[in-house]
Amino acid sequence: MMEIKAPDFPESIADGEVAQWHVTEHEFVLRDQVLVDIETDKVVLEVVAPSDGKVTRIIKTTGDTILSADVLADFESGSNDQPAVETMVVKPVSSGVAAQPLRASPSARKLASERGLELSDITGTGKGGMITRGDVVKANPQTVVKETQSVALPTETSSAEEANSTKGGRIERRVPMTRLRASIARRLVEAQQTAAILTTFNEVDMQAIMDLRSKYKEAFAEAHNGTRLGFMSFFVRACVEALKRFPGVNASIDGNDIVYHGYQDIGVAVGSPRGLVVPVLRDADSLGLAEIEERIKAFGEKAQNGKLSIDEITGGTFTLSNGGIFGSLLSTPILNPPQTGILGMHKIQARPVADNGQVVIRPMMYLALSYDHRLIDGSEAVRFLVTIKAFLEDPARILLDI
Repeated sequence: MMEIKAPDFPESIADGEVAQWHVTEHEFVLRDQVLVDIETDKVVLEVVAPSDGKVTRIIKTTGDTILSADVLADFESGSNDQPAVETMVVKPVSSGVAAQPLRASPSARKLASERGLELSDITGTGKGGMITRGDVVKANPQTVVKETQSVALPTETSSAEEANSTKGGRIERRVPMTRLRASIARRLVEAQQTAAILTTFNEVDMQAIMDLRSKYKEAFAEAHNGTRLGFMSFFVRACVEALKRFPGVNASIDGNDIVYHGYQDIGVAVGSPRGLVVPVLRDADSLGLAEIEERIKAFGEKAQNGKLSIDEITGGTFTLSNGGIFGSLLSTPILNPPQTGILGMHKIQARPVADNGQVVIRPMMYLALSYDHRLIDGSEAVRFLVTIKAFLEDPARILLDI
């Protein structure tokens, strides 16, 4: 007999919450199968089985608050012929032919439930046709209730404490905030209340970078094992060089002290099924364009699959937020405390502009720099943003350090 314990939380995380058990007591599991999800205010941590065996007693149930190394359950090692993968029998089809059991991994089943998806509508690409979390991510969202006249809604469910009600034929669904979503909400409000946030705008002509990408994209991919040359790497490099010239934008406020960072750790805001997360490119100054693109792609995949580690989303001295991928034309990003600056990127749109007295059509992007006016003066913020603009409109300046 052994104990299943909560992971050791870093200093930045005080406690966690049992989000969901994927097994029941006395259910046999395989080694490394996910037993329970622990949700913190930053990431969801998976606790896996140490060996083949079964959970004999669940001590911490869904919703319980836990600390580092708290005992979650008792576990007994052993072998069994019972399959460890959860199965769900599909209702027989109208022809009367018996359906095969539908197999899905625990994380896929959970995500499908959160998104209101029917597992029977998802094609499994895993071994033996098993539905994986990635299959659920790729599936199109479906409404939770398709026909209000024929579906009876439960008043509550014990796992998520959801409540459904019908008012005059219109359906409402009440779901408590996840710990991560509540943390995001709290931090955004704190940022608005504690920092003197001001935003300055500019626009950048993306023609030079687009021409550069078009000219070298094939050679770049061939030289870097298929890595695609995107826009984000240029923006990261431009920000790094601008931060070197304006160290105040790379600083943070700690009480009555200003902390100047001698490195550039660039956070890149990415969306995930549970909310916005900001993984960090450590020592971005030492990374080439290919390395930046590869790491950002890996961050995006991990975010979608809930695999980002606490270390990957902790820290950062400056943040990039790309609302343009969703079609945003202009926005005012909110600071990610204790950082004092965040750059908002937006949609590239062809617009008429004046060039040497002539009206020409250029691919233009609006940039928005939100900054903490307690530390950064308006003139410094404007010059910082103009520097980024200069680097992007003439990328050779980055290489030449001018």
